[in-house]
Amino acid sequence: MDINAALRAFVRTVEKGSITGAARDLAISQPAVTKHLRNLERHVNARLLERSNRAIRPTAQGLALFETSRTALASIEAAMEAVRRDMGEIEGALRVFAPSCLGAQHLHRIVMEFQDEHPNVTVDFILDNRQVDLIYENFDLAVEYGKPVDRELIVRRIGIVKRVLVAAPSYLERTGPVDRVDRLSEVNIITTMTVLSQRDILTLWKNGEVIEIPVRPSLRTNNAQVITRSLEDGRGVGPVQMSLVLEELASGRLVRILPEYSVAPTEVFMTFPSTRFMRPVVRAFTDFVIPRLRNVEGIG
Repeated sequence: MDINAALRAFVRTVEKGSITGAARDLAISQPAVTKHLRNLERHVNARLLERSNRAIRPTAQGLALFETSRTALASIEAAMEAVRRDMGEIEGALRVFAPSCLGAQHLHRIVMEFQDEHPNVTVDFILDNRQVDLIYENFDLAVEYGKPVDRELIVRRIGIVKRVLVAAPSYLERTGPVDRVDRLSEVNIITTMTVLSQRDILTLWKNGEVIEIPVRPSLRTNNAQVITRSLEDGRGVGPVQMSLVLEELASGRLVRILPEYSVAPTEVFMTFPSTRFMRPVVRAFTDFVIPRLRNVEGIG
């Protein structure tokens, strides 16, 4: 029996709660995972997993083995990578999660630059606008908006994502200038699903003062490209992340309105599972990416 493969199959099965999930993560078949689990239970002469139609959970003996094995496997993998690092090599697999907008607009470029320096690194780069469970979904790290509440995570603050009000010149020609805050209640608003309150209130800041304006959203979406394209097409006014519209502002396709006001910003963080020893490739990537994200215009 390959004890290393059997323990990896066991750890991933517990983390995912299913043999299917473990097989997918390990890139092996479900029967192969089942065989590893069966051989491991025979090897230790104990029942390690309780199986039901809905999920697989560890027994008391299985939970003890899981906690020890997960840390040990991560430490072994990290030690092997450290040797390769000492030989001048950074290599291995990375699983990175990030918001779609920031990931596609800026983080993708940084990932490519990292791979240019370390061509033996493979990256699973997953972009989505949702909360992620790093351990359950087997991610090495995530970039997230808003400080995570999970105390089991290691959290590093990147900065504040600035938001500004923009519109296309063609829209302002049709509707007239938006030169007063109350005009925002009269125009179409194009925004994400989270910027406005449930009562469609837009929160603005000016000189430390908080101002709440009722607005009329004509389009809500979780896709940054849809927002940008709609704004360029003259569909309305958008409270958008400044870092997403730098080219459009520079070219004049979009212009800032009410520049003395700022939209409530969002903090951005990088998080890691605290239960996993930070492998050299993960440490190298974080040291590479964090200062570059902080240098993106629009992230303060």
